[in-house]
Amino acid sequence: MTNNQAQSNIGWNFDNSYAKLPPLMYTIQDPTPVKSPRIVVLNERLAVSLGLDAQALRSDEGTAMLAGNQLPVGATPLAQAYAGHQFGHLNMLGDGRAVLLGEQVTPGGERVDIQLKGAGRTPYSRGGDGRAALGPMLREYIISEAMHGLGIPTTRSLAVVATGQPVIRERDLPGAILTRVAASHVRVGTFQYVRGAGTAEDLQVLVEYTLERHYPQAERTDNPAQVLLREVIHRQASLLAKWQLVGFVHGVMNTDNMTLSGETIDYGPCAFMDAYDPGTVFSSIDTQGRYAYGNQPYIAAWNLARLAETLLPLLHDDEEQAVKLAEEEIAGFTDLYHQYWLDGMRAKLGLMDEGAEDESLVEACSP
Repeated sequence: MTNNQAQSNIGWNFDNSYAKLPPLMYTIQDPTPVKSPRIVVLNERLAVSLGLDAQALRSDEGTAMLAGNQLPVGATPLAQAYAGHQFGHLNMLGDGRAVLLGEQVTPGGERVDIQLKGAGRTPYSRGGDGRAALGPMLREYIISEAMHGLGIPTTRSLAVVATGQPVIRERDLPGAILTRVAASHVRVGTFQYVRGAGTAEDLQVLVEYTLERHYPQAERTDNPAQVLLREVIHRQASLLAKWQLVGFVHGVMNTDNMTLSGETIDYGPCAFMDAYDPGTVFSSIDTQGRYAYGNQPYIAAWNLARLAETLLPLLHDDEEQAVKLAEEEIAGFTDLYHQYWLDGMRAKLGLMDEGAEDESLVEACSP
């Protein structure tokens, strides 16, 4: 069997729209090959839904692709550029250890990113080695799939591949690469980067791209930036309510970890509360509790305000009017979030119909 035949049997079907965006948004970057890749876990159900043959993925050729040693036909590997407010401070970031292979178009016509996390150094690595350890990659696999099972929008995990090479942290750890599947990797930080490094035209291109990819059914107006902001606010309000309803603490709600698709992304120091405590944190560096459980809705609103700031030049030619439009949209987040949360609590309590006293009942049941 030839290499092309093997790839055809796997079922790759790439169509890479992000690689057609202005080049300031990414750098073409191949994954760095690893020594002796071995599949540790493969999500066969997800593979099938993507149009991929799970058994073919387990072959030597399939394993090589999941490790970055061999590129699938049609792949356009790249590292994305983005910025991010990390614990309130803006930094220039980018994919420091991840390579986007491309966008798989599924049998159902869905477009999803296929990204290798831990695939080696990129121009955005900032001194890092570009690699990942096996333990954290398995943890992301487990938690992301658990979130999916709970009905919470999330990136997915297709596979974890051991690299056969150690990564040097406080001690040597076995290396691994996670294949992450996402509706896209467009983040609030992507918009922050383009606002700072690009032109108004670049920003407009990104707005139109994101609307077309994630909100094709949204009613179009003569102000697409406002439409996008409104849609993202709705989707993030729904997502945050779902987090709060299951006691999920993300841990690193930086703006580079808020997606425009409304998916949960980046499972670092995250966990679920064992007992209700709004001050719960799981990140060892979050000493001030910025990203504590009880703060998550407020941080989401703060992040969305940062998105709105990037869109000001497109919202209105007059800066005061642009700020007014942005503030009006952001102001709606709190009520939207509360309504999504209350609907979820009604479902938990078995309340079939909406009632005026529902909120009082929910509060009475809370610690």
